[in-house]
Amino acid sequence: MDEYRLDKQRVRYFFDRAAAHYDEAAVLQREVADRMLERMELIRFLPQRILDIGAGTGYCSQALLQRYRDANLFSADLSEQMVRQASARCSLWQRLRRKQRFLVADVEQLPLADASLDLVFSNLTLQWCGDLAQTLREFCRVLRPGGLLMFSTFGPDTLKELRESWGSVDDHTHVSVFPDMHDVGDLMLAERFSDPVVDVEYFTLTYREVGGLMADLKILGARNATFGRPRGLTGKGRFARMLKAYERYRQEGMLPATYEVIYGHAWAPERKSELKGGQEHTVSLDELQMIPRRRSE
Repeated sequence: MDEYRLDKQRVRYFFDRAAAHYDEAAVLQREVADRMLERMELIRFLPQRILDIGAGTGYCSQALLQRYRDANLFSADLSEQMVRQASARCSLWQRLRRKQRFLVADVEQLPLADASLDLVFSNLTLQWCGDLAQTLREFCRVLRPGGLLMFSTFGPDTLKELRESWGSVDDHTHVSVFPDMHDVGDLMLAERFSDPVVDVEYFTLTYREVGGLMADLKILGARNATFGRPRGLTGKGRFARMLKAYERYRQEGMLPATYEVIYGHAWAPERKSELKGGQEHTVSLDELQMIPRRRSE
C-alpha cells in the first residue's frame, strides 16, 4: 500500500496555500467541530492544559477557550500559514493573559513534554498522518495519566464516488484511503488507551457538477498527497471519462459527495509505566515563540 502513503511535504504545501481561503469552504469541518464540542458537554472534565492539534484557522481553539476559560491552550498545525491564520483570531485579551500559544508541529512528533496535557483535541486531522499508530502513541505520551483524547477523522467511505469514478479510468491513487472505525478502536487499545468509544456518522454534500467538488477540495487543501498520485498532468480524455463515470451517481439533478466521519474518545492510562517505549521530547512550552519558524529540512 505504499502508493497510498502520504507525502508530508506535499500535505504541508497544500495547506499553506489553502490557509487564506480555507474558511470559505470549511462547512463540513465546522459542522463536525460543533458536534465534537457538543460531545464534550457530556463529559465532566475540566482540563487545564489543552492541545488543539490540526487547529487549522483556529475555529475549535476559540470554542475551547470560551468553554474552558481557565485553561491554557496550544494551537498546533503542520502548516505554518494555518498557524498564522489561527493566531490572527487570538484577541488582545487572550494575548495579554497568554492563554493561547501557537506551534508549527507534526502530529507524529509533537514537541511537547511527557504527561504535559489534560486534553488532546483533534478535529479531522488524523487522516493526514502517515502512521496512525505512531500518532496515537504520541497522544498517549503527552497526555497526563487519566487525560482525555477527543478526535474525529474520515472513514473509508469518504469521497467514495470520486474514488470509484477515478478507479474506472486508471490505476493511480487520486483519493486517499481512510481507516476503518474498528481499526481505529483496535489501535487505541493497542496503544493502552482506556475505555475507547468510537462511532460513525455520514454526511452527503451535493454539487451540480464535479468541478464544484474539486474546487472545494482545492480551497480546503484536501488534495491528492499520496505517493501513488499521477506525476504528470491529467489528460483531458481521462478527466472526461472520470466525469462521465461520476454521472451515474446523479440524483434529482445533483451529484453527491459522501463523507464518513469517525468520532472517538479515550483516556490515557493511569500508569505511565504501561506506555510503550518511544523517543522522548522535552521542549519547554514557555520557550516557544508565538509563531515559531519552521526548521529547515
